[in-house]
Amino acid sequence: MNQFTKKFLASAMLGTLLAFSAHAATLNIHNGGDPQSLDPQKLSGDWENRIAGDIFEGLVTEDAKDNPIPGQAESWTISPDGKVYTFKLRDGIKWSDGQPVTAGDFVFAFQRLVDPKNAADYAYLQFTIKNAEKINKGEITDLNQLGVKAIDDKTLEITLENPTPYFINALMHYTAYPLPKHVVEAKGQDWVKIGNIVTNGPYKPTEWVPGSHVTTVKNDQWYGTKDLKIDGAKFFVLEDQEAALKRYRAGEFDILTDFPTDQYEWMKKNLPGQAHVAPFSGLYYYVVNSQKPPFSDKRVRQALSMAINREVIGPQILGTGELPAYSWVPPGTANYGEPAYVSWKDLPYKDKVAEAKKLLTEAGFGPDKPLHAVLSYNTNDNHKRIAVAIASMWKPLGINVELVNAETKVHYDQMQRGQVEIGRAGWLADYNDPDNFLNLLVTGVQMNYGRWSNPDYDKMIKEGNAETDLKKRAEIFKKAEQLALDESAALPIYYYVSKNVVSPKIEGFVDNIQDIHRTRWLSMKE
Repeated sequence: MNQFTKKFLASAMLGTLLAFSAHAATLNIHNGGDPQSLDPQKLSGDWENRIAGDIFEGLVTEDAKDNPIPGQAESWTISPDGKVYTFKLRDGIKWSDGQPVTAGDFVFAFQRLVDPKNAADYAYLQFTIKNAEKINKGEITDLNQLGVKAIDDKTLEITLENPTPYFINALMHYTAYPLPKHVVEAKGQDWVKIGNIVTNGPYKPTEWVPGSHVTTVKNDQWYGTKDLKIDGAKFFVLEDQEAALKRYRAGEFDILTDFPTDQYEWMKKNLPGQAHVAPFSGLYYYVVNSQKPPFSDKRVRQALSMAINREVIGPQILGTGELPAYSWVPPGTANYGEPAYVSWKDLPYKDKVAEAKKLLTEAGFGPDKPLHAVLSYNTNDNHKRIAVAIASMWKPLGINVELVNAETKVHYDQMQRGQVEIGRAGWLADYNDPDNFLNLLVTGVQMNYGRWSNPDYDKMIKEGNAETDLKKRAEIFKKAEQLALDESAALPIYYYVSKNVVSPKIEGFVDNIQDIHRTRWLSMKE
């Protein structure tokens, strides 16, 4: 090949590449925390869900408004007693390596989820499935006893313990995603490594640099690829919100998934329409280690809770209008009605402080014997702002507070291990039902970070989930919630609002109650 031909071909190739890069629409997302895995059964955070929901798809998935729509299943039927769901899978669905997705992949995934050997933190979210809890607790060792059966390659039958009003919504959660049995069995724990992993969602991961980013591209095997407007996404790890906002303003990010709340007023004036603040089905709270004295004393826990001036946190400390939380289940949650509230909700703040001092005195603390407490939070400007404020609210009670922060993965690992005295936590609803919040306080649940335990509470949650009458179910749940609040099982602080910043060039971003925005629904204009 002569030099002229080489130059001509090189020039043509460069032109093609430049044209492609100009056309390719890659979404740059500030994703916050560092994902601990790409395995759907090893996740626990919203930052991980944003990636998982792009690369995997369950039987049911979300539309742009977070309503359930058919995913890998094209349709389903429910038995008259509400306990047996039969799903018909779409024709021709495939993994990203071209292998077919079968009902057996779903059976494999659900069995692996509840298998105690896998130690999936979120397995309990699917305990409504027949024998799931017994298998997970080792009471049944035969995984085939799980109520998930493949009738044939395209038909999946799921049998529940009891009729469950939120089951279809629960199937949108990543604990219900299928897994590629052929890859997991061949590669073991390495199946999620780039080069091994295969997925069945709109996108597939091509790069994962821990501490930096995850990159995805279109999955050409997905049934709806031709309708995707975004070619791929880059999910950036960055917990410094000030830095994230600067990078957004510089055009490096298209979407921020959080922002420094003290910049909200500035953004409304200078970035009109770009800061999205919307109602959100979530709770911001502090856990208190109930297994560790003196926090095992409910008087101490109640004193800590009463001394938090919730009314100033949303409007003044954060500036984004979060509402004070005096219940464990956020108001407006489906299948519930009005939640239970702490008995002292409507007392003037000064009376709450006076009662808190009295409770601490009764518990043996006072000027001569101050209470020392370590308050831990994951690194984030807003969490720090709140922790500093609450520490100052506790100071007049004679409480000396030491503030400790750690990156998100470390913080939650320490809480799960019971190594935290008082810790910041947040819960974003996985499905719209009170059970999703009330389950957090059940004995033995991994996300019960404060390790509060009450057999009467556990019994009521079980009874509520066995009740088919929604009104009676709500009444049982409300009694359980009241018990937890009376015991100060944890300290609810405020109900979340979602906080995003979205570039004007992004279209299709719809605010919704669960703050889920899959890339498949978005488009980008030049």
